[in-house]
Amino acid sequence: MSFRENLQHMRAAHNMTQEQLAMLLGVSRQSVTKWESEKSYPEMDKLLRMCQIFDCTLDELVQGDLTDRPVEPAASVAPGTPPVDVVGYDEHMRGFARKVSTGVFSIVFGVALSILFFCAADIDTYSPLEGLFSENVYLALGALLLFAGVGVGLAMLIPGGMGHSAFVREHPYVEDFYTQTQKEEARKHFSWRLVGGIMCILVGVCFVIATADTALSECVAPSVMLVFIAVGAGLIVYGGMMYGRMNIANYNRSAGEVLEAHEIESAPLTDEQKRELLQTHATDKRIGAICGCIMIIATIVGLVMLFVPSYSYAQSLFWLAWPIGGLLCGIVSLLMKAFSSDERS
Repeated sequence: MSFRENLQHMRAAHNMTQEQLAMLLGVSRQSVTKWESEKSYPEMDKLLRMCQIFDCTLDELVQGDLTDRPVEPAASVAPGTPPVDVVGYDEHMRGFARKVSTGVFSIVFGVALSILFFCAADIDTYSPLEGLFSENVYLALGALLLFAGVGVGLAMLIPGGMGHSAFVREHPYVEDFYTQTQKEEARKHFSWRLVGGIMCILVGVCFVIATADTALSECVAPSVMLVFIAVGAGLIVYGGMMYGRMNIANYNRSAGEVLEAHEIESAPLTDEQKRELLQTHATDKRIGAICGCIMIIATIVGLVMLFVPSYSYAQSLFWLAWPIGGLLCGIVSLLMKAFSSDERS
């Protein structure tokens, strides 16, 4: 039995299209087509990977007869069955959402706890922890909690972001496999998480308002509010990312923001997909350059407001330069992406 017949049978037995097998192997669909028509032969690393996918030995795949293996029940489905997640996209995105939301929660929660200890070090500010330790111990514990929260947050965010970039580089294009029922369920879960997150934040704000004229207002209230904000922000971020994972078309477009131009050119994609990713990549480069200029100008303006004596009133408002710069960057990014989408359509 030939390799071509074994490959065709095992691909059908596992209910895989040529595109799905190509994504698992990191090659183009045209390569799989050539293998099955005996116009070319796969490299050794691709053969070994196929042995793992099809659960067979190299000799069986190349020289044996695998056509007597029965088709798996999952493969015995009618034509038109939605594609399956052959690259582990859903599992990856779930893990990515957990890491990002946990990182956001940890940073804000660490700030909330540190406030209690920093306030306890100030004899003029009420804190439920005052009187237990010396001022230096309070400051040390506050700094420790702050650094711990930020450290845990960064330990989640940085590896999560790097892992996501690596996944995008390995799988720049994913075929949409979610059903309409799954998308509606994800939308429903996002709605509940969004409402729950907003309610948590509002509870924190209400606590601050309720304790405005009490001894709790200077220290305890901000700390409690930040705890509720940490929970609310974590819920909103997690819910948004879990719902956003359903938009695989957006994931495919975003690959252009992660991959370099030469990586896009060598990726196992069609010419149309490559053109779209290259356009996205070019737009992202322009956005980065413009935003870089905006933030440099914002930094200059902020420093002038802070250090030039003739602008004494502006010294108290110098920090506004950076939020305004960030807002302008966001507006520029939205407009340029919108115009880029119009050009593609």
